[in-house]
Amino acid sequence: MPELKIDTGDTAWLLISTALVMLMTPALAFFYGGLVRKKNVISTIMHSFFILALVSVMWVLWGYTLAFGPDAGGFGIIGGLDWFGLNGVGLEPNKDYGATVPHQLFMAFQMMFAVITPALITGAFAERKRFKAFVIFTILWSTLVYSPLAHWVWGVGGWLRNLGALDFAGGTVVHISSGTAALICALVLGKRLGFGQERMEAHDVPMVVKGAGLLWFGWFGFNAGSAIGSNGLAVSAFVVTHIAAAAGALTWSTLSWIRQGQPSVSGAAAGAVAGLVAITPASGYVNVSSAIIIGMGAGLLCYGAVILKTKLRFDDALDVWAVHGVGGMWGAVATGLFATVAINPAGANGLFYGSADLLWKQFVAVGASVAYSAVITFVILKVVDLTVGLRVGDQQEALGLDLSQHGERAYI
Repeated sequence: MPELKIDTGDTAWLLISTALVMLMTPALAFFYGGLVRKKNVISTIMHSFFILALVSVMWVLWGYTLAFGPDAGGFGIIGGLDWFGLNGVGLEPNKDYGATVPHQLFMAFQMMFAVITPALITGAFAERKRFKAFVIFTILWSTLVYSPLAHWVWGVGGWLRNLGALDFAGGTVVHISSGTAALICALVLGKRLGFGQERMEAHDVPMVVKGAGLLWFGWFGFNAGSAIGSNGLAVSAFVVTHIAAAAGALTWSTLSWIRQGQPSVSGAAAGAVAGLVAITPASGYVNVSSAIIIGMGAGLLCYGAVILKTKLRFDDALDVWAVHGVGGMWGAVATGLFATVAINPAGANGLFYGSADLLWKQFVAVGASVAYSAVITFVILKVVDLTVGLRVGDQQEALGLDLSQHGERAYI
């Protein structure tokens, strides 16, 4: 077997992509921070910022080996502890995960995915969850939900990978898992005080748009970086990522204009994120025309999901389920419709390119991801509630989590 050699171009691009994906978590802090009320800005930003530190340490100790380590038991469920503490994860390439880049760089790139995924969930329980409960929940969820799902889909020997399900950059692993968990969190924690009676509008729309713009920017690393090389596939993923985001923003804005009589600025930002979510699993497998359809579909479906949430009156505070859960499911299914080997020979043809086989595999991946995330998230929440309690008290919630949990004010 020939010796693997590091390619400097591939390594440079993946280093940049890793930094871009890291930026997405502070970007999410701005996006979510702008959407909450003034009294909860710091607590919301702290969720994302603290996760950046917490999950990074967890990932190098045990998260990476559980997700990408050699399969434990041969069942495709979880990685073993062979790479605990990055033992054996050095600067030489690993043929399975990146034959032209240092193994440790691939680990770092995947670390940023592991960081942002639980950060996405925090939008569902914003303004009412105890910080201690949040920390324990994050540790358990990242270990028991994220790492196994990553192994299923991306790890060598993972059962969904072996099945042939496609997820280029995280539709199932990142967005369906976090969106489903967000829905369970919203249902278990219950509604915020005054929900339905008080105005709970975004306190800073410019902050929301700044966050969305930085997310859009970072998403180029998220999707195009997943090519694990500086090559044509990275270019294709880059282009379709941008176009799907644009189509999503235009669609959501148009729908809000028709329904409300005015185009919503926050809606344009949410639509762009919805388009980005939906193109994520498909980005390495579809062409530009398909990306437009995927982005438009995301704008339509995710906007509809927000309306449905409002009618059902459950309090997913920042619409995580509607954008990431629904957008992720649509993107995974759309991959089964629009994927083509003309873009990526290592992929498969979807329904509109002559094969229905991929589509049913995508449905299996969606169903398994939703079911697993829902059940384990529910169990984790119940355990945390029985031990330290999930919600702050009514007085603390009325005062705001900035003061009651962190002793600081965002604005003076």
